[in-house]
Amino acid sequence: MTMIKGEVAGGFEGVREAFAENFARHGDIGAAVCVYVDGRPVVDLWGGVADPGNGNGNQRPWERDTLQLVYSATKGVTATAAHLLVQRGLLDLDAPVARYWPEFAAGGKGEIPLRWLLSHQAGVVALDRPVPLGEALAWTPIVDALAAQQPQWTPGTAHGYHGRTWGWLVGEVIRRVSGRTPGQFFAEEVAAPLGVDFFIGLPEAERGRVSRMVYKKPDTDLGAVPLESVPEEFREMVAALGDPDSLTNRAFAVTDPAEIDFNSPEVQAAELPASNGIGTARGLARMYAALIGEVDGVRLFSPETLAAATEEQASGKDQVLVMPSRFGAGYMLPTDGAPLTGSSAFGHPGRGGSLAFADPVHRVGFGYVMNHVIEGAEDPRAGALVDAVRSALR
Repeated sequence: MTMIKGEVAGGFEGVREAFAENFARHGDIGAAVCVYVDGRPVVDLWGGVADPGNGNGNQRPWERDTLQLVYSATKGVTATAAHLLVQRGLLDLDAPVARYWPEFAAGGKGEIPLRWLLSHQAGVVALDRPVPLGEALAWTPIVDALAAQQPQWTPGTAHGYHGRTWGWLVGEVIRRVSGRTPGQFFAEEVAAPLGVDFFIGLPEAERGRVSRMVYKKPDTDLGAVPLESVPEEFREMVAALGDPDSLTNRAFAVTDPAEIDFNSPEVQAAELPASNGIGTARGLARMYAALIGEVDGVRLFSPETLAAATEEQASGKDQVLVMPSRFGAGYMLPTDGAPLTGSSAFGHPGRGGSLAFADPVHRVGFGYVMNHVIEGAEDPRAGALVDAVRSALR
């Protein structure tokens, strides 16, 4: 039985039970969950193993300050940085991206406003020629390639998840306007004043705290499933997964090789503002709590900024995911069956299970991070924790 450490406030014991159940029945190896309500922590739990080792007994336990890479949950952190610049009057959601990044106007992109970039409507989801991984980690080569790239659809007429490209696109706007990389801007303007343990671009001194990810692939390769055996509502998505030239696959193959080792020190040290943020559940919950209210004297967003950032910008069929999705200006919004539940919630999940969000109606900031990346649709871990939180608030 996994020992669960940390604290829960009275009435939130069900979250501890759900967290323990994730280890006992749902595959968690090492994980943490934190919940803020009204600007104060009511759940702060961790447990399990940060590094399973090689089966030789040299396992490293998950500690209170263990850091975890959270994949696309990073997008919510990067969106926060962008909206702070909007709040300060340095960015305008309706201004063309090219106002801040002139080279972006190439390929017919001169009129794309910043809000379309943030909300996955720009169509710059793939590259005609993938960039070598080393050049992507170096920032400038892939940013230059994206600036020259033509959109995959007429911008503003559709939306599709910019799974890999979004971070470089939004991150370059942040860099052009602030004079700092997105990781530097976040560190100085959010992490430091708020006391948030989260990094985009891991400092060498923090490497010893990082958990090692373990991957569980789906039991079934959906790309190889005969279409006639697939329910009709999922056939288009399955067909896209099985087609190497589909936008679905090309959107996640913008580097060469397409598959990136996110346990690699080189990858973790680079800035990939869509996908390689590393931090604690506590840091994520604290940041989201400070978007909707005051946390220890710090509030990040004004009510006006919060409303603009979370207003729905795109919904319906996603051209990349080939299923319904909803986006505000950078944050993902709830859809049926998604772990991000509650009509007022906004935030972002990450590949394989992580989740961070705020719910302004229920005054909640939530963060869940884990090192067992479980691919596929059947992963109840984050949803079970969210359900337990909502039950405690009733």
